Amino acid sequence: MTQTDFPTATRPAPLWRRLGAATYDGLLLFGVLFIVALPFTVIGGITYGDPRYPLLQFLLYAVVYVYFGWFWTHGGQTLGMKTWRVRLVPAHGARVDWLQVTLRLAVALLSWAALGLGFWWSLVDRRGATWHDLASGTRLVVDKGASDAPQ
Repeated sequence: MTQTDFPTATRPAPLWRRLGAATYDGLLLFGVLFIVALPFTVIGGITYGDPRYPLLQFLLYAVVYVYFGWFWTHGGQTLGMKTWRVRLVPAHGARVDWLQVTLRLAVALLSWAALGLGFWWSLVDRRGATWHDLASGTRLVVDKGASDAPQ
């Protein structure tokens, strides 16, 4: 992948914007996951160790996948990304596809698991790309009209 694979009128989102959007989305997702899990834990009595617990975990992971996947494939921005004025753009094609979503989320998990090293990578990559940007053929860019000053 070369630098010309991405639109030239865009600039990579700086790490502080990425982390701001991730924090915002994390808070939103915490609330959504809490509401989704509540009936299963309170009414259904599912707790850690229950034979149904893996199904609850799968449901919660599916909610996270659909949250990011739907927003990324329908405009390239989650709610947190809109707030922090960043957008996900693909290297080729008009929209991010579900394969790119899957790759991006899987490698982002590895980035977090490696103590954030996949995110810190953007500070040394000449294009400002993270591991999950590189793996998925996508890039997080500053949305039009945004300044580099904190919002």
